[in-house]
Amino acid sequence: MRERLRVAIVGAGMMGAVHTRAARLAGAEIMGIAASTAHSAQQAARKLRLPVAYESPEEALLDPRVDVVHICTPNTSHYRFSLKALEAGKHVICEKPLAMSLAEARQLAQAARERDRVATVPFVYRYHPMVREARALVSSGELGALHLIHGSYLQDWLLDATTTNWRVDATTGGASRAFADIGSHWCDLIEWITGERFESVVASLQTTVPMRPGGSRPTFFPGDPQHGTDRSDSALVAVTTEDVVGALMRTDRGTLATLTVSQVSAARKNRLWFELDGAYRSVVFDQEEPERLWVGDSHETRLLVRDPSRGSSEQRRLATLPAGHAQGYAQCFEAFVADTYTAILGATPDGLPTFADGARSASIVEAVLASSETNSWTKIALHE
Repeated sequence: MRERLRVAIVGAGMMGAVHTRAARLAGAEIMGIAASTAHSAQQAARKLRLPVAYESPEEALLDPRVDVVHICTPNTSHYRFSLKALEAGKHVICEKPLAMSLAEARQLAQAARERDRVATVPFVYRYHPMVREARALVSSGELGALHLIHGSYLQDWLLDATTTNWRVDATTGGASRAFADIGSHWCDLIEWITGERFESVVASLQTTVPMRPGGSRPTFFPGDPQHGTDRSDSALVAVTTEDVVGALMRTDRGTLATLTVSQVSAARKNRLWFELDGAYRSVVFDQEEPERLWVGDSHETRLLVRDPSRGSSEQRRLATLPAGHAQGYAQCFEAFVADTYTAILGATPDGLPTFADGARSASIVEAVLASSETNSWTKIALHE
């Protein structure tokens, strides 16, 4: 394997641009980009200054020059494109959810194992330095046995009833929207930090905006004409995916966890928040203030601040800027892509989320959907 990996980007939306930037910073040679149409690919290639606009996604997936394929397309194509890339001998980075069903996600994880390919999913919040610090605190025993896990993941980009997006449509986004899209990040983070696995769940899903215009807008932009075509006068269509989720979960060690997920919470832009309450101490992380970690016991509280000169080894590794120079989501994504590439070249980076983690996430999503249908506790498969 050559030291400089050659990459193809499949998907020309917001995440395609994010993947392109991260690939460049990680030192890859980007061979080109594919989109839903050849025209869209040409526009994206010009905007992102890429040398080739592929005629189709299939052309990118089968390009013999390419080592790694980044799949940044709507959810319904993840399984098909990932499987084709793996069968062509490529390493794969695929946006989550990995597939539209648990069975397909497991098949992809198995295909990656059988072909000995590095295949990863961007659960990038693992890459906040202070998340690594929280994990180190748990692993060291400083918190003690966990008594309670609680938190939320809140956004407001779908609050306006005139806003829509391909994620709202179950045929392109999947049967679950809010939970599969963002609740999955929270669950992955908690399982990875604590080492505990969610064993069962009782969940309720609700659609608070029952009708939205047909068509789509750029992801994460509100229903404002300056952020895309105004669809306020388009024919309304019924929404079948959830806006909010309330879930109570139990881990394999018996710890209770509560989670609230929403894409319609006013003024909450991207607030992934969790608290771990242990026998000795509690720890709190808020993704909208990612430079700090709150730690407290019954006598005092303290704030730990990201600092490359102190703290756990993984926090120092990922703290690429000096203390006081804020890092955020972009640096998380860049570190994730860089770790994927180093794994392809033979390293074993800590905490790299793989297709196995994507299949694990699919098992939780499936259980949440089943629980909401039956209004009862539902088992979550512990083994993929």
